[in-house]
Amino acid sequence: MLYHLFTAFADEIPGANVFRYISFRTAWGIITALAIAYLIFPWFINWMKERKAAQIIRDDGPESHLLNKVGTPTMGGVCLLMGVAIAVLLWSRLDNPAVWMTLAVMIGYGAVGFADDWLKLTRKSHQGLAGRWKILLQVVIGAGVLGWGYSTGVIEPYLPLPFLKSVSIDFAELWPGAPNLGWIYLALALFILVGASNAVNLTDGLDGLAIGPIMTCAATYGLLAYLAGNARFAEYLSIPYVADSAELTIFSMAVVGAGLGFLWYNAYPASIFMGDVGSLALGGTLGILAILTKHEILLALVGGIFVLEAVSVILQVVSFKTTGKRVFAMAPIHHHYEKRGWSEPKIIVRFWIISIILALVALSTLKLR
Repeated sequence: MLYHLFTAFADEIPGANVFRYISFRTAWGIITALAIAYLIFPWFINWMKERKAAQIIRDDGPESHLLNKVGTPTMGGVCLLMGVAIAVLLWSRLDNPAVWMTLAVMIGYGAVGFADDWLKLTRKSHQGLAGRWKILLQVVIGAGVLGWGYSTGVIEPYLPLPFLKSVSIDFAELWPGAPNLGWIYLALALFILVGASNAVNLTDGLDGLAIGPIMTCAATYGLLAYLAGNARFAEYLSIPYVADSAELTIFSMAVVGAGLGFLWYNAYPASIFMGDVGSLALGGTLGILAILTKHEILLALVGGIFVLEAVSVILQVVSFKTTGKRVFAMAPIHHHYEKRGWSEPKIIVRFWIISIILALVALSTLKLR
């Protein structure tokens, strides 16, 4: 919004040209998102406490949760997403379709999470929206956004391969004489979108555990968006040039800013939880950022913590149903370490450290081509 306002009067307003620079708008996007989240949360926490809208703690989870987390308000993702959305609308170019696609995924998946959280609160149960309905709604929203991007040419049906210079799988021309198989890419992209959303949701089980890797991933994709959106950098690094992706730098870093504001209140011991409204939305946001910047496969490395959490649940379920034995003391894997006697802060910080290392390894692939 501000970009269009100030650049329209650049000749009349001294210094207005600074709004043309993504670096300037990114910096203020971070500050705006952080300030909104930080200022809104105290009011929101008190409002939720007055209505006794607390997280429903499962009685089959770690015993410490029943002692330390009962009564803690949830649905903090509402304020977090508000901070991101307002910052993006203020500081991004609103004529960029990639910005609107990312907003659509974040808000759409956030609405699914909101419905799940709301049902849990009104029913006073940890059973919210049925899993099949959550997945179905995520698929419908994701398919709609991806179809929109594909039909307008913003999303192209090819998959760049990391570690390899200028090598990608082009689904439109998979082999000579074959029909356009772009739908295969869209199916893969939809899997990434829904998978990322639910993997982040599984990770959100300890105070500050999910938001740390979310911010690390968002910052990484902020850098990748900037590089992919700059023709010179993209050519030098042999990565796909994606003209629309540069504006996603602002979106990515707004997630970091709002995440910092949320972490102020979510750090151990948490004053508020993110809820599904936050975790499903931010997971989906990371997924669409990976797709729009053409670094889809790299998300498995950048978001390795989320992959680990999701795989631990899959292994646990498969093992128990096939052999009757559990691989972990409890899944997701962060609960396994709780059962093994690790303190909650130790688990959180160590997972953050691993997330940062994985992000650095992922960025190193830019030169390993």
